[in-house]
Amino acid sequence: MFEQTFKNIDDILHKDAGCSSELDYIEQTSWVLFLKYLDDLEKDRITAAELTGKTYTSIIAPEFQWNIWAMPKNKEDKLDHHKALTGDDLKDFVDHKLFPYLRKFKTDAISADTVEYKIGEIFSELRNRIQSGYNLREVINRIDELRFRTHAEKHEMSHLYEDKIKNMGNAGRNGGEYYTPRPLIKAIVKVVTPKIGDKIYDGAAGSAGFLCEAFDYLRTSKSLNTSETEILQKKTFYGKEKKSLAYIIGIMNMILHGVEAPNIVHTNTLAENLADIQEKDRYDVVLANPPFGGKERAQVQQNFPIKTGETASLFLQHFIKILKAGGKAGVVIKNTFLSNTDNASTSLRKLLLESCNLHTVLDLPGGTFTGAGVKTVVLFFEKGAPTQKVWFYQLNLERNLGKTNPLNENDLAEFVALQKTFADSENSWSIDVKDIDQSTFDLSAKNPNKKTETALRQPQEILEAMRALDKESAEILDSILELI
Repeated sequence: MFEQTFKNIDDILHKDAGCSSELDYIEQTSWVLFLKYLDDLEKDRITAAELTGKTYTSIIAPEFQWNIWAMPKNKEDKLDHHKALTGDDLKDFVDHKLFPYLRKFKTDAISADTVEYKIGEIFSELRNRIQSGYNLREVINRIDELRFRTHAEKHEMSHLYEDKIKNMGNAGRNGGEYYTPRPLIKAIVKVVTPKIGDKIYDGAAGSAGFLCEAFDYLRTSKSLNTSETEILQKKTFYGKEKKSLAYIIGIMNMILHGVEAPNIVHTNTLAENLADIQEKDRYDVVLANPPFGGKERAQVQQNFPIKTGETASLFLQHFIKILKAGGKAGVVIKNTFLSNTDNASTSLRKLLLESCNLHTVLDLPGGTFTGAGVKTVVLFFEKGAPTQKVWFYQLNLERNLGKTNPLNENDLAEFVALQKTFADSENSWSIDVKDIDQSTFDLSAKNPNKKTETALRQPQEILEAMRALDKESAEILDSILELI
């Protein structure tokens, strides 16, 4: 229904001097999309108020409502070209009136978990990059074709938006860091098995893929009553994100999945001192794929007992600390974490094994993450009891993964099935922690069931190869003799 509309919007933005890549396209589409979503949300709330005989006060002042500045309609319900702004008039209105008005919501909102606060935060973080008011008019016209009124419409929109996030991985400027393959996230959520009432947290939210999948998992896990729906909407999902663009995309992604006012905060998670985390700050579930390879400055490292510049190692300390006792986690990390010999890695493995039950390690093949040339593992652990046994599963596929051949749900079906009972197989095995080196706590994923098969050649083949080599040697000797 909406796929062609998205393609048309990208084509318009491609022509605009202010937008140079997929990252710009999704950022600019997001803010216009958000305002259209807001208009549909207000329409639904007005209808609900009328049905119950209540009065509804609009969030947005009349002159800044979608049907006034963006899409004034005539009697035939078509765009009224006499009233609609376009060209420089439209650009001036958006840059100098609309954005400043929307930014003020951040200071005026009652609390951070309201739609009003999200409006203020989003429009404080970005600016209109569309340089031509005529292009902006075309984008608005296209986005007005999209609707957010029914569940089916929101579902389709969320899928298309996910595709746009995936495409960012091909756009340079580290676009790929925003996207964790959805089949992998689904498998992680299935293994962690969150339940209604859990507080679920991602301290490196990115495009909020983990929170969106957890929401879908819980929403469809059972028939929800009114209070459970309220808990799912307001008291279940929490995230933090450092980068402005990822923060905006994450909020928009969650809204499209059906969470009206996502609890995602724009902040550097690692700037928080671990010593300041109290019981009230803790979560039941952590789901995350923290950035790796980054380097944090010395001041940030002071917030952690184990000092290291490796971002992912700092995040892992944060996740262990912020989990409640009995809390569960699924965290993606570089596979070198299992075997690195530096002091920080060794200390971190010791901390993880002693303070948590690291029950499962999923070893992923290269190419799982498009554009990232690193191999990764997923650590599944529960806080509160030390690790006795670790169950490993090595994902061995018959093909190479890449952009045209990505990971799919079937690839991970065996892992999800075997993990329930920690069963041994050709691809899975367990180790006792008491059997590993107690000085290095090396957890390298070495599959004892994998046989290295040597291809044996037939005797005839070997003799023919020897004859060919003899012939070649004779020819070389003849040519040397001729030279002498």
